[in-house]
Amino acid sequence: MEETMGKAPRSRARMLELVFPKDTNYHGTAFGGWVLSLMDKAASIAAVRHAGGNVVTARMDGVDFHVPIRVADAVALDAQVVRVGRTSMTIRVDVYREHMPTGDQELATTGFFVFVALDEQGRPRPVPPLPEGQDTSAAEPDFEARP
Repeated sequence: MEETMGKAPRSRARMLELVFPKDTNYHGTAFGGWVLSLMDKAASIAAVRHAGGNVVTARMDGVDFHVPIRVADAVALDAQVVRVGRTSMTIRVDVYREHMPTGDQELATTGFFVFVALDEQGRPRPVPPLPEGQDTSAAEPDFEARP
């Protein structure tokens, strides 16, 4: 049986992580910093895919924690480039908590991350535009595209 290779999505990344006790505070809920690090990782993958090379995090904007994420939940992240400047990209990251046995998901956290593309010398470099009509910076979470 021959397998065909497809291309990864160019401006999007999805991840799934489990929440273990080491990732939580004394309330049994996920540390905010741990969730932010996952968000930054997912956003960086989407940014690298879109830019086609090295990127760095420039800013985290408007991270909102809606509901707690608990031990034994899964954390499903969906990161998508929603706006592009000359050398920068804004990535929206939606984080869902998932009850593993049922698959039920609930939006837990949303945030926007700004990345800058870098050339080989570490200087900002231009990034490609989003395809026509793909600026989704004000869009609601895409519930059909959950990880």
